[in-house]
Order: sequence, then C-alpha cells, then structure tokens
Amino acid sequence: MNTEGRKGLKTRGSADISYLGRYVDEMIWEFMEKRDIPGLTLAIVQAPYIPRVAGYGFSSAKERRLASVNTMWPAGPISQAFAAVALMQLHERGALNVEERAAKYMPELPAAWNGITLLELLRHASGIADYHKRQGWNAAEGFDFTKAVTLVKDIPLAFAPGSGVELSATNFAILTEVIERVSGMGYHAFVKKNQIDFLGLRRTAFAEELDKFPQEDVSLTGNVHERFKKDPLRIDPAETAASYGADGEKIAPEVVSSLRGFSDVWASAQDISFWDIGLAGTALIGRAENKALVYSPWKLPGGEIVPAVAGWHFYGHRGLMDIKGSVPGYSSFLSRFTDASELVCVTLMANREGVDFTNLGRRIAAAFGGTIATNYDDGRLFLYEGQFSVEESAARLERELKKRGIPLFAKFDHRKNAEEVGMELRPTTVLVFGSPKVGTNLMLADQSISLDLPLRISIWEDEKGCIWLAFPRMELLASAYGLEDYPVTGRIEALLEELTVAAGSVY
Repeated sequence: MNTEGRKGLKTRGSADISYLGRYVDEMIWEFMEKRDIPGLTLAIVQAPYIPRVAGYGFSSAKERRLASVNTMWPAGPISQAFAAVALMQLHERGALNVEERAAKYMPELPAAWNGITLLELLRHASGIADYHKRQGWNAAEGFDFTKAVTLVKDIPLAFAPGSGVELSATNFAILTEVIERVSGMGYHAFVKKNQIDFLGLRRTAFAEELDKFPQEDVSLTGNVHERFKKDPLRIDPAETAASYGADGEKIAPEVVSSLRGFSDVWASAQDISFWDIGLAGTALIGRAENKALVYSPWKLPGGEIVPAVAGWHFYGHRGLMDIKGSVPGYSSFLSRFTDASELVCVTLMANREGVDFTNLGRRIAAAFGGTIATNYDDGRLFLYEGQFSVEESAARLERELKKRGIPLFAKFDHRKNAEEVGMELRPTTVLVFGSPKVGTNLMLADQSISLDLPLRISIWEDEKGCIWLAFPRMELLASAYGLEDYPVTGRIEALLEELTVAAGSVY
C-alpha cells in the first residue's frame, strides 16, 4: 500500500510484495501448478521503473530450458496493440486518416465492405468474418493476405459496420495491408523501425527473425548451459519459448504467429513492459486525441458503450485497461493501471494456451499498489472485474448458461428486494444454476455439501462504480467437505471461470 516517504512525500508501492498475506512468487507457483503451466515470465512496471522481472518453470519443458527474463514468448493478442500503434503513427503523419474508408486505400476490397472505415476495423466493428476460423486456412503455411480475403469475401457481414462488435483477425489483416501500401514498407519492417528499433527492444521480433536468436538444447549437455563458457555472446542470451501439442510435437512458430497484426509478435515480458512505458507516454503516439481513439471506450449508434478497442479491455477502476488471450500453445496478459496514484503494469506470458490471467494479474498488481486491491477476500473468492453493468452482465450470464444447456434455477435481484423494504443497495444480482447430476454425485459423497449447492455467481457494483463477478473458490469448498480428490470440483471451478469471463468481458 502507499507509504509515507521522507518529508511527508507519498511514494507508490511497498517493499513488501505480498497481498493478503501471500507473496507474489507463492501466488504464481500455485497458479501454475493448478493449471499445469510449464513455464511463465512475469514483469512488473511501477513507473518509471521495472522493479521485478522473474521466470518460473521451464520455457521449454522437453529441452529443460528455464523461463527467464530473456525468454521470448508469443505475445498473442498483444500484437493487435502493436498494429494499432503503427496505424496511428501513419495517421499522425497525415499519411492516412482512420476515419476514411479502407476501400480508399484498397479499391479492390469486396463491394460489401466498401463503407467500412479503418477505425471500424480497429474497433472490430466491421462485421467481417474471421478468416482463420474458416475451413481452408492452414496456419502452418504462414500468412497470405489474398487467401485470407478469399476465404471470407462472400460471407455476409454479421452486422452493419459500426453497429456491433465481433473479434475478427480479418480486420487486422486489412489494416496491416493498408499500412504496407501507405508506408511503402512491409508491415513487419514498419513496426520494427518505428517501435522495436525505435525503443531499443532487443528481445522483440517476428517469427521470420527468430533464427537470429540461437539457443542451446541443454538437454544434450546434462541440463546445463555450456556455450556461454566459450562464446561471450551466449552470456545472458535471448531464447524463444517452446510449447508442445497433445501429440508431444513442438508447435511451430509459424503456426503460433501466422495471423499478421493479430498474433504475430514474439517478445520477452520485460520488452512488452518497456514498449508499454513508451505507449503510456508520447513516444509512440504523440497526440492525446489520437490515443483516445485507441485507448478509450466508444459508443454504438444506439448509445451502448463498448469498453474495448483493438483487443484492449476497459473497466470501471480508474485508468485500468488490459489485453489478453491465447494462441496455440501460449497465453499472454498485459494490464495497465494508468491513474497517477498507481501507474502499475503487469505482464504475464506462459507456454500453456487457454489461460486467463486476469484474476492473478489483479492480485499481483495489488501487491505493488494498495489502491489496486479489490477490497474483497481474494483468497476465498474468485473475483473478476467486469466491463458491463450488473444488469447487462447478468443477461450475458443467462445467455451463456442457455447456450451451454445449464439450467438456471433462480435469479435474485437484491437491490429490488432492498427497495421493497425501504432500504437502498447498490445493484446486486445472484444467479443460481447447476447440473443436478453433478450436484447429486457430490451429495452422495457428503450430503452436507447441499448447503453450498447449487452453484452461484454474484454480480455487484461497488462504491467506486466497478462491477464485480464472483464465486467461492471450489478448492476451498471441496477441502471443507473432504472432497479434494474429486476431479469434478476442479472441472466445476474451470466452468465457473469460463462463465464469469464470458459474462463480464467484451471478447
């Protein structure tokens, strides 16, 4: 938490990097064990410093290389932010206008796409289908713009441009093609010149450049690095992470980063943090009004607020934004607390796909800044800050339950109940749901667990206007009833996390 410095000056952060009695290393290692994550790198920015960068586990489990400060991971959706910066840099130079139609710069685009603007592409508000989800796309063959467009050009738009939001890699394929044509450079070359080299990022690259970062297979030398003893260039080396599929085969870099502008950047967690510091100031995007186009919520024609742009998510907590997701074999997360009293950034990158780091990232941030804490019991509850009102979050959760065929047993609007007895309560809604078959099996083991069944997710608005979705941590519930060895409890927790994220997040 904030502490008083000398002469009464306030300083951010604390030397005690723990949250609710648990140290950062402890939280991370338990998280990795629970989700079977081979390796992970954490980087913390406490502006203007990066006070902590640490690797955990193996960046390559088969080759027994340790995750480290220098490990380069696929940045996944964070790549969209690099593309957004590239677009805005050309906008600031007057080379293009993001309010213009993409067809102005690419006349050969399908006629149905003629009215779509660059800004709508940036906001994933085009309605264009996602080429990489179509049959016929082969990530192993690398990126091919013509093929990408061909796969989706005849599919009707999902909605009128600017009237909805749907994540699509095609949006960024078009943006990066425009960047190439306007700049007269390859997209990767433009990003390298104006972001990677400009900021001096030594451990950030694209897949075609990864062979410039040779690494040693330490499994051949008794799990000990040897080359640095003979080659000084191998001291403090940059090494790329590795992930393996269900067949045990290494996932090729081309498969991981075949989506240009959408998931094509490889970087160390520390380099992502350096890049984010440049983004937070004016080094990459100079004018405030241009940054606002990329890093602020916006409205649909009907007035609905969309708290997301270019992969970024925005929340009720002052200045909080994050970008996250996964690609084959890997997951990544970058969160920024931009308020002047906080200025904390958390980067997490790992070689396990499908991992949502939002809850862990918030707890880590709280260890470095007391005002970032959720103010609830993170040890007992899984807490997720949502992007929508309580009412909309509840509606989204209901839709998700229906889509999965999960029965909704009850819905309690506690604010309405409070009004009926003459009391005031901020919006608070609880949805009760579950599977009778799963619940019955648990009760057959211990009928007293019926006190905590069916399942429930609570959604509320706190005094700061932040929206929270929460449920009791299942491992604690299972332990209380002696059911730790029942695999179903782990699957239930995973389901609850998926439902919570789906209800509280734009995409």
